[in-house]
Amino acid sequence: MKHIVLTTKASEGYELIDSGGGEKLERFGAFVLRRPDPEVLYEKKLPLSEWDKADGTFFRDGKNTKWNMKKEVPAKWEIEFEGLKLWIKPTSFKHTGLFPEQSENWKWMEKIIKARISDGKKMEVLNLFGYTGGATLAGARSGADMCHVDGSKIAISWGRENAELSGLSEKPIRWILDDAMKFLTREIKRGKKYDGMLIDPPAFGHGPEGELWKIEEHFRELFKKCTELLSDDPAFFLINGYASGYSPLAYENNLLELVSKYGGEIESGELAIEESSGNPRQGGASRLLPCGIFARWER
Repeated sequence: MKHIVLTTKASEGYELIDSGGGEKLERFGAFVLRRPDPEVLYEKKLPLSEWDKADGTFFRDGKNTKWNMKKEVPAKWEIEFEGLKLWIKPTSFKHTGLFPEQSENWKWMEKIIKARISDGKKMEVLNLFGYTGGATLAGARSGADMCHVDGSKIAISWGRENAELSGLSEKPIRWILDDAMKFLTREIKRGKKYDGMLIDPPAFGHGPEGELWKIEEHFRELFKKCTELLSDDPAFFLINGYASGYSPLAYENNLLELVSKYGGEIESGELAIEESSGNPRQGGASRLLPCGIFARWER
């Protein structure tokens, strides 16, 4: 087992310019956004005059939220990220439709898929809590049959738009609007099997019909149902975690069941994004913004 930090670096489509004081300053394609981040417990490196140049700033006042955008910023715009074309749409929840820290997980998954397909094996992959479809599209372009499940109609529509924008709308992707638990239960009854899985459960949430999700109450049942859907020759299983307060070891301990049954190896650790601004005070290494945890199993 390896404990590592998966790091996303600046690219044409995305850049973490600076972070500090509970905020992060990011470039999504042509536009720079300023928004809060609870993981940022340190000071900014750039002067406030640079932060004030942002094209859009997210504000929260109690329960009220809003983006203050410059007039030239459109409601949505296209970026290219890791070879995919994606729509960026700042939302009232401060999200943009992209979690760039997932790029290394996409590459890992694509490498596994391509290797299995080159061996003449078919790959069917389930992306549970799939959001706007970045991982789904990465898997589809690598040759996998993808099943994308999310409880948000907006996220499903957004994912379809991203597929069309990336020229992947004709790939074998099932777009499913459903509650995760209900979907898994039905798939088990149907005898469906998957060769790879990605799950990104929130700490708290609701399904499309108001179904309540609490990770501390429902994760074990979710994971058990997922393992029942694995094929006899599975290739990988990835668990991501955001804002839940857990150690990656908590997820890794679940994946040990797969090692016992199928063999293979586990990696776990943190997801991070490297800042591009300024020079750090120590040792010449760039500062990393913590962005969540992961644990992944590969056979």
